[in-house]
Amino acid sequence: MIPVIGNPAYPTYQVFLAVGLAALVTGLLMPLFIRLMRHEGVGQQIRADGPQRHLVKQGTPTMGGIIILVGVLVSVGLLAEWTPALVLAVGATLVTGSLGLLDDIESVAHGRSLGLTPSQKMAGLILISVVFCLVAVNVCGISPAVRFPGGLTIDLGVLSTSLELGGTQVSVPWLYLVFVFLLMAGLSNAVNLTDGLDGLAGGCSMVVMGVMAMVAFRYGELDLAVFAGAIAGACIGFLWHNCYPASIFMGDTGSLALGAALASLAVLTKTEVTSLIMGGLFVCEALSVMIQVTSFKLTGRRVFLMTPIHHHFEQMGWAENKVVVRFWIVSAAFAALGFALYFQLG
Repeated sequence: MIPVIGNPAYPTYQVFLAVGLAALVTGLLMPLFIRLMRHEGVGQQIRADGPQRHLVKQGTPTMGGIIILVGVLVSVGLLAEWTPALVLAVGATLVTGSLGLLDDIESVAHGRSLGLTPSQKMAGLILISVVFCLVAVNVCGISPAVRFPGGLTIDLGVLSTSLELGGTQVSVPWLYLVFVFLLMAGLSNAVNLTDGLDGLAGGCSMVVMGVMAMVAFRYGELDLAVFAGAIAGACIGFLWHNCYPASIFMGDTGSLALGAALASLAVLTKTEVTSLIMGGLFVCEALSVMIQVTSFKLTGRRVFLMTPIHHHFEQMGWAENKVVVRFWIVSAAFAALGFALYFQLG
């Protein structure tokens, strides 16, 4: 598709326009979606073992991630060329969001905070990540190597198999397949764990995607930069309705999709390692849960008052808004550090 703006002398214009357009579309459509969800009685189920103050959020409309994805698609569809890399990134985001949608529907239908079983989610993420990796390597020409700041590069394509499918040679880099799965599953679940306070996951995703847009632009992938900018913009439009007290939640539809989008951009711009630093806040949220579970199983003692770690600070007496804003600041610091280290890649 030819961008409606053509090819301006300053292509960054398209990225900024993508941010604004996605924010506008998401912000304007969300009230209609909120009314629809309320009319249908589709509300968030709050975990019983969470902070007691969150019980008042029971029944708040959810699945706002659907409108986030709509805003992204409208913006990208009008402003970007559908290159193989963009199609792959958008496809992975939408399919993972669909997995989250199934989880949300299951949760609402059964009136509980848990939707799909962990094994069902994992099976879906395995399938998505394997297909994504194979297409990235064989169609988009992505190298199965991981680069670290400082110039170190590890080739994860040393253990590869070549298969012939329909007269086409397909390379299967087994080690890189595992790595991409861990990256995509890890970031998807990390963003999902972060989505526990009003505005937290949306605000942190907005910051990280803004930086990823700069990374993609410098990498020479304008269309991926437009995609990342559109996600940042959609998060802005969503935050208007998700800030405390939230009128709607993104649900797993949004959180899993945002994590998959970050992982996709990381692979397609060869920033797999630095993306983990840019999204360091998400990583910390996931690590807090892993540390808590491991410690309790081994010693019977908890390291944190409650996990994910944003609940720890709530239990310490911090107001929800204070936790959210301070986590935004920490997320911005991680994103800035990751962007600085990006220039040290070999």
